[in-house]
Amino acid sequence: MINRTRTGFYKLIETRKQVKVLYLDNAIFAWPETKQYGEMLVVSHRIHKTDRLLGMGHYNIYSVENEPNISDNMHLELEVGKGCWQGYLLLTGLPDNHKIRGRIIPTNEVITGNPRFNDRSTEIHKNLAKAK
Repeated sequence: MINRTRTGFYKLIETRKQVKVLYLDNAIFAWPETKQYGEMLVVSHRIHKTDRLLGMGHYNIYSVENEPNISDNMHLELEVGKGCWQGYLLLTGLPDNHKIRGRIIPTNEVITGNPRFNDRSTEIHKNLAKAK
């Protein structure tokens, strides 16, 4: 089953110290890359000074369970152009105040606009409306 759990507007910036920062609506996450764990999202509670704007647009977060040919994880998708999306797996979900960090892994698995899932788009939108 695929459920869209969150949707909104994102902004991805880079600071002068070359740290990426992801804004999902009002939530702020530093996006460092560590040698031990790879790329991570870490909850941040402050506005970061922008040196470069790397991207902005819409985002979707999906919860995927028991679907053939797609990972059973939370999926974050960022719009990178009109009708183009970049997918990421959030292996332990989106970080919050209780679990402040989590891995983020780029993936080719994209749900938004994917013809494989077009027949389910109405169901996904209904599930999102129920969640609100």
